[in-house]
Amino acid sequence: MKFSERIKSGTRPFVVAGPCSAESEKQVIGVCDEIAKNNSAQLLRAGIWKPRTRPGSFEGLGEVALPWLVEAGKRTGLPTTTEVANKKHVELALKAGVDVLWLGARTTVNPFAVQEIADAVKGVDIPVMIKNPVNPDLQLWIGAFERFENVGITDLTAIHRGFSVYNHRKYRNVPSWEIPIALKENRPDLPIICDPSHITGKRSLLLEISQKAMDLNFEGLMIETHPSPDDAWSDAAQQVTAQGLDDILNALVLRSKEISTDILSVLQGMRGKISVLDDRLFDILGARMELTEEVGRFKRENNVTILQQEHWTRVIAARIERRDDYKLTKHFVRQLMDAIHQESIRHQTKIMNPNSIDLKK
Repeated sequence: MKFSERIKSGTRPFVVAGPCSAESEKQVIGVCDEIAKNNSAQLLRAGIWKPRTRPGSFEGLGEVALPWLVEAGKRTGLPTTTEVANKKHVELALKAGVDVLWLGARTTVNPFAVQEIADAVKGVDIPVMIKNPVNPDLQLWIGAFERFENVGITDLTAIHRGFSVYNHRKYRNVPSWEIPIALKENRPDLPIICDPSHITGKRSLLLEISQKAMDLNFEGLMIETHPSPDDAWSDAAQQVTAQGLDDILNALVLRSKEISTDILSVLQGMRGKISVLDDRLFDILGARMELTEEVGRFKRENNVTILQQEHWTRVIAARIERRDDYKLTKHFVRQLMDAIHQESIRHQTKIMNPNSIDLKK
């Protein structure tokens, strides 16, 4: 059975654990022994090469650390994985005996780098895990899987680690759950592992994100684990001890994917009511757009611009102010109103500039 098939068909969560960076033989083997002793993980990880945002940061010990990870795997009887970012990394990892390779977010964003790695493993029977690109681009993520499939590598797993954003108030990388959900829709064959360490950037939020991933039917978790997290050479704030990892896993509520006939019957009744409301929503939106076109005709006749910024600002403020009445979040109200506004602009543009090209058709 393929590695990815074992993840998809096995007991959830499939756990990948180990230090962000390999720092010493004692550190790698010690924490991996602790992880294995608690039966907390099914795959051991350690960063050998660390792509950093700025030069001067610790970028991993490189080739010298590979035997430590492989030895940890032999001692515990667990397979091992590390991140590779170019052809040379692939060659060295395969030579050392690493069992699974993964591509990081900074690599996935670059099709040339992905293709180089895919070509390097052509003809090799090895599982590959691919993290989402740093930017929320579903097609770029899917394209990375296709590049490996084109060279005959089909034992593939997705890793969701969130997406880069400037100075977010809560997350290091925003989860944007709609992207991995869309990946599931497009590629239901791929198991998805969530990396809460890189999403949160802090250990206090690991359980929250891990639980969300389980509730969304992700197959596994990748959690960075270190014998002394506060002293880690990289990403100290997001790592936990082996006991901390065990505590997170024990606290998870694992809900069933399967639905009994009785439960399904009740759910279908509730979903039917939701569907009726959805129909009403779209009927109302359709009627709204008809009025929007009427507004567009009036603006055209009176030579008035489509966007009236002061009016739009007042509309947005009023809806957001009433968010509690709607039982909706400020974020959702803003997103919904922005989407409605953009569609309204499209309808008015069609009326006011009938000869323009509609690129969204």
